[in-house]
Amino acid sequence: MKKYLLYIIAISFVLLSVRVIQSAEENSHKITLRSSYRNLSVSDVQSMPNIYIRKFDEWGFYGHSTIIHNYEKKSIKGGNVVIDHITGLMWLQSGSKEYMQWIAANGWVKKLNTLKYAGYNDWRLPTIEEATSLLEPGKTNALHIDPIFDKEQWGIWSGDRRGGSVWSVYFSLGNVRWRYKNRYVRPVRSLNWLPADNLIFNHLFHLIIRQPTRFYLPTSGCIYNCFSYCFSLLTFLSFLYTYRIVTP
Repeated sequence: MKKYLLYIIAISFVLLSVRVIQSAEENSHKITLRSSYRNLSVSDVQSMPNIYIRKFDEWGFYGHSTIIHNYEKKSIKGGNVVIDHITGLMWLQSGSKEYMQWIAANGWVKKLNTLKYAGYNDWRLPTIEEATSLLEPGKTNALHIDPIFDKEQWGIWSGDRRGGSVWSVYFSLGNVRWRYKNRYVRPVRSLNWLPADNLIFNHLFHLIIRQPTRFYLPTSGCIYNCFSYCFSLLTFLSFLYTYRIVTP
């Protein structure tokens, strides 16, 4: 039986190696955007990463994101969301049906969390960096945003401020600016960088027998991914040994 155990370990090691390499390749294309709010000047916003500016102005700029997204629309517990596998963000596919002031927008998000929309209670206003990532160079349905999103929200709030004003994104004009007027709300949440399924046995089952579970790991997370798989393998083999499925 020891020979069969060695076969199992060898085959599992090959499968793990392939998955780790795939994970490293996938994660090399991931982009992490700032998720904490700040008080930003115009020059701060104009120097954000991952943007192309075609026109500067005193309010901000006209331009678009340079990120090549990988969107996936899903329905989770009755809630429609859009997952961006490049930035690791989950967006509401639509958003508020009315435009509102910024204080009311924060209240709208709070209510969304109370209701646990799509099963989550960590929705928030995006940072201006995150909101700008949605800006597309061309127009679809008269908006500079991917058509996977609802077209009603032509301008959305961010959580970043500029003194007494707040930064926002206009998909109708393709620009970013600070003004204190009414906007729509499109909340976002950061995806967990760990597997959604925390059961080690089921996790290994999905890895070896079924399709590998998709992971949302940052670029540096492939090391964690490797250790996670190795630990799962050792735990699985220990389980077999304990119940005499594999004998010494």
